[in-house]
Amino acid sequence: MMRTVLAVLSPGQGSQTPGMLRPWLDDPALDTLVGEMSEAARLDLRTLGTTADAATITDTAVAQPLIVAASLVSFAALGVTPDVAAGHSVGELAALAVAGVVTPADAVALAGVRGRAMAEAASAVETGMSAVVGGSRDEVLDAVSRAGAVVANVNSGGQVVAAGTPAQLAELAAAPPSRARVIPLAVAGAFHTSYMARAVDAVREAAAALEPHDPTATLLSNRDGAVVETGRDALDRIVSQITSPVRWDLCSERIAALGVGGLVELCPGGVLTGLAKRELRGIPACAITSPDDLDAARAIAKGLTA
Repeated sequence: MMRTVLAVLSPGQGSQTPGMLRPWLDDPALDTLVGEMSEAARLDLRTLGTTADAATITDTAVAQPLIVAASLVSFAALGVTPDVAAGHSVGELAALAVAGVVTPADAVALAGVRGRAMAEAASAVETGMSAVVGGSRDEVLDAVSRAGAVVANVNSGGQVVAAGTPAQLAELAAAPPSRARVIPLAVAGAFHTSYMARAVDAVREAAAALEPHDPTATLLSNRDGAVVETGRDALDRIVSQITSPVRWDLCSERIAALGVGGLVELCPGGVLTGLAKRELRGIPACAITSPDDLDAARAIAKGLTA
């Protein structure tokens, strides 16, 4: 019996929800892991992931390490060996740990540095992001350009995220592409654009201090969907993606080309599984939001035989 390909996906910022760590901490081993990651991140992830309110965990400096921690707690509980690992935006740090490039503690520590640096960059100039849902790709890109904004994410054929100043995003909303909606996003700034340039040095310095291993699974870069061959390249891409658009559409194309037969999205799952249902139709997928989802995720992994 030949095993087909399992992909484990890690979500990005915006997927966090209050209390998302609470159901995992009944397991002493997972509670210990959260303690280790809290120390690495210099944050009380237990409190932030159990009792903090939505406003507190929306803060970029908190959200990024907390999301990576939640993903890695659920991966530890899942207990499967993936063939492919990929993550959206900060989720790529969790994917590096899933693929064995860095330890969970190192991934969360780097997410903490990234989150603090990006929060500081976002505070320097008022910027934001808006999702453009629907419309033709060419018309969407033209509308974003005419408004003076830039593309920060291409998530799928029907979803692009624009970034820019409030005036630029207002202009885009006032003259949307045909058959498309412009939806403002609750984020602190124009992530994955040149507005984040001042965050690069801090993340580069933190990444350079790590001693990465080469990936033990096929690791995809969300910058271009490429397969990342070495641990050092994986960390270099974490640095460069701060000012580069996320091309999740290219990751989806690569996942299809690799013959993936099942998808599991780590906690706090849902966004990437939703995209997969439209872009990777027919591939079984499971989003993990709590330990109650583990059996369904393991069933997908167990069923990947041909």
